[in-house]
Amino acid sequence: MNDTQKKKRNNRSKSGSKYKTGKNSRQNLYRKSRYYQKQRQKRLRILFGGAVVLLLILLALIVRGCSQKKQDLAEVSSDSAGTVSTTNAENEKGSDFEKKSQDTDGESEADPSLPKEPVSLTVSVVGDCTLGTDENFDYDTSLNAYYESYGADYFFANVKSIFSADDLTIANFEGTLTDSEAREDKQFAFKAPAEFADILTAGSIEAVNTANNHSHDYGEQSFSDTMAALDSRGIVHFGYDETAVMEIKGVKVGLVGIYELNDHLGREEQLKQNIAKVKEDGAQIIIVIFHWGNEKEEVPDSNQTTLGRLAIDEGADLVCGHHPHVLQGIEEYKGKNIVYSLGNFCFGGNSYPSDMDSMIFQQTFTVDQNGLKEDNVTNIIPCSISSDYDYNNYQPTPAEGEEADRILQKINERSSWIPTAGNTGEGDTGSE
Repeated sequence: MNDTQKKKRNNRSKSGSKYKTGKNSRQNLYRKSRYYQKQRQKRLRILFGGAVVLLLILLALIVRGCSQKKQDLAEVSSDSAGTVSTTNAENEKGSDFEKKSQDTDGESEADPSLPKEPVSLTVSVVGDCTLGTDENFDYDTSLNAYYESYGADYFFANVKSIFSADDLTIANFEGTLTDSEAREDKQFAFKAPAEFADILTAGSIEAVNTANNHSHDYGEQSFSDTMAALDSRGIVHFGYDETAVMEIKGVKVGLVGIYELNDHLGREEQLKQNIAKVKEDGAQIIIVIFHWGNEKEEVPDSNQTTLGRLAIDEGADLVCGHHPHVLQGIEEYKGKNIVYSLGNFCFGGNSYPSDMDSMIFQQTFTVDQNGLKEDNVTNIIPCSISSDYDYNNYQPTPAEGEEADRILQKINERSSWIPTAGNTGEGDTGSE
């Protein structure tokens, strides 16, 4: 063997070792075999899946054919008996088609939580009820002294028939029911014993807002004591982050109470969250109560109009407010009412107030299978906070004759002063 032949043999030997032996050769063979295995398995799965699909299609055709045959037999039997006409059958099919079309268009069936027959609820709302006194006032002329002399039935005696005839009466409970001596450092602070909660039950008042600037006059303990006193009499309370949903005649009424005086428009988020909360709890009617505005101001400021309209935008069906101690106007916004200030009502805060005009605002809501009707049935009952013309004897009384006309004219006039939506001035700073 010459040198040329030896070189060719060595080259063949090296070439063979590169593809037949060593680590790289085994890896390439292993990878190649797995690839072909996977491809084979994939093809098998595709073939198997196709067979299954064909089998299902075949079964569906068989079942459909059997069903059609049974239907044809049934139609023949009905026609022979003369009980079902072709026209009726076609109408039934058309009706089914229309129902399916409605479902396809997204129209759902009636809400089962709504009443089958229309249900009407009349709600009465009144303003500040300060059922107590300040320790610095003359006790002999105080509301507390009247309670000792005349008892719990005295205070709402002249309006009880109105409140008993409605379905729900809501008041602003301003003050505390407590024995605490830890008075807050403020000009006026009101309190009374827990038994004064009987005034509310005697007057047929079922629910109270507690979000106001006198709810903590004797500290946090006084607020807790007040809640306990209301609970003991079965009076529903709501306000701040506490909401309530009452079921009346099968309809759920959601109650939200907002205290605006400190934070003004900073209460927007709380308002939204509380309305959302009562919605989640199933409320079909939502009433929002605000303690807001400026004392003695006859026109709502832009904080009031902004929050009141926001409440409607978020789903409230009625908005009422208090704190100015005088009547303010009523605005209809998007078909809903905003009563900016109801004034005082049963007010232990002053024996000789400069303005004793008040009102009971009533609205009748009707709910049926389509939800809340937009009929906006309202009734304003003009009142005085006293049954005596000269001073406050803490006995709110409906006005009559010329007095009633005068108060209604005042409400109408002040309603005309409310800036329309999109035309409000700068926000004011409410008083404490």
